Amino acid sequence: MGTFVKLNNDNFVIQGVSLINEIFTINGIEDEQIGVDFLNKIYQTNDVWKKTSYNTIGGIYYNNGVPDIDQNKAFRKNHAGIGYYYDSIRDAFIPPKPFPSWKLDEFSCLWQSPIPYPNDGKLYQWNEETGNWEEINLTR
Repeated sequence: MGTFVKLNNDNFVIQGVSLINEIFTINGIEDEQIGVDFLNKIYQTNDVWKKTSYNTIGGIYYNNGVPDIDQNKAFRKNHAGIGYYYDSIRDAFIPPKPFPSWKLDEFSCLWQSPIPYPNDGKLYQWNEETGNWEEINLTR
């Protein structure tokens, strides 16, 4: 299956659909434009569609949850979802910015907190007011 997302005029993802690979594959090679043409034909539109890779996260291609040896399969930095932005210069999907203080990592096209997430096995949530991670207390 291949996933395609529709972009609005501001390059934000507003819809996603899955297509069987045979629809947009010729001689074993996927052709994005064939998928785009197919979608515009069935929807009777001239929308902007982009293919996205379900297995690509942060610029790394995963195979069964493990980084694949062949990183040439990494595609558009991140699997797109509704609300993601398509950056045509980077040819990448960027998720919505979670907090104003976070900065975009240029390699992964993921947002990074100003302070790294603690690596002590506990659960934390970001507090934008304090600019720090706060431990989540699961006991009540």
